Amino acid sequence: MTSLAIRRWPGALSRTAAMFIKEFLQLRRDRLTFATMIFIPLVQLMLFGFAINTTPRHLPTAVLAYEDSDVGRSILAALRNTSYFDLVQVVRSEADMDHLMRSGRVLFGVEIPAGFERALRRGDRPALLIAADASDPVAAGTALGALDGVVGTALARDRGLPDTTDAVPAFEIRQHRRYNPAAVTSLNIVPGLLGVILTMTMLIFTALSVTREIERGTMESLLAMPIEPLEVMIGKITPYVVIGFIQAALILTFGALVFEVPIAGSLWLLAALSTLFIGANLAIGYSFSTIAQNQLQAIQMSFMFFLPNILLSGFMFPFAGMPRWAQFIGECLPLTHYIRIVRGIMLKGAGFSDLHAEALALLLLMLIAMTFAVRRFRRTLD
Repeated sequence: MTSLAIRRWPGALSRTAAMFIKEFLQLRRDRLTFATMIFIPLVQLMLFGFAINTTPRHLPTAVLAYEDSDVGRSILAALRNTSYFDLVQVVRSEADMDHLMRSGRVLFGVEIPAGFERALRRGDRPALLIAADASDPVAAGTALGALDGVVGTALARDRGLPDTTDAVPAFEIRQHRRYNPAAVTSLNIVPGLLGVILTMTMLIFTALSVTREIERGTMESLLAMPIEPLEVMIGKITPYVVIGFIQAALILTFGALVFEVPIAGSLWLLAALSTLFIGANLAIGYSFSTIAQNQLQAIQMSFMFFLPNILLSGFMFPFAGMPRWAQFIGECLPLTHYIRIVRGIMLKGAGFSDLHAEALALLLLMLIAMTFAVRRFRRTLD
């Protein structure tokens, strides 16, 4: 038996080698699968190596100054010189500050009250108000810790005092963590999960729609019907809109009952903007189904699109801490805008006036994806 097994080894090795060559040639012919195997590791390396930053810097900040004084200018200069804050606007009222924070355009607000410099000179320890958007606790926590030293150094230099840690603070910093004062992680994660789950399910379901018809052989019957490509697309994605609403309702219900996530804004507004988001993802998934040749390729394309959505949307890592090129890519993804919408409505009570820019972005992305899908489907029919 041993000698027989030895004699069979060459044949077994040659058959195994032939099978190896056959599989390698088949993989090389399947260009999408081969590109996915090469592309995904490179994307992960680039995103985790360059784009992901757990210590966010250059956070957008607004200043409300009730007086124009040397101390106020010193505080503004100190904020400009630090890498944590990016002073984007000087507002004139608390209403303007609230609007900027609800819309997500700024993450911090510094309020310099009237008479601040005079009270400081008299040694009355006036209060400086720092408002932070704590709906993302990671982005807010580090910057708030650094703000004490930045402002303290600026005031000490302006007053001609030595910058020492033993000196009695000449002022009081009052921190106001808005929207999530206790820094509860679930208040940040659960609203984001609503968008993540909808993205994953809507993409995969619709990416398989056309390829499933082709593999089952039912596409020929569909093409024989007197129906336009747009009508086919709308008819295919409409049932998934209903499924998306059911998923959203379940997530919101469990989020409110189990994790005690508040819904401070309008449910009707959330439902309307969720429709835009679901439509955008369905159109993108349908586009993938017109490109892919089989269901495996459709799933691969869906995951290639899903990965940057997870990493660059602000769901897992602070969006403001990413480099400019990563933020540009993130702005092209529907999940980025929807996370701002759902967190704004649920945690901040934001209205349409605060979120109209995000709604327009979702509408534009949906129209682009639908146009591409319809044109691609026409070419598939030809």
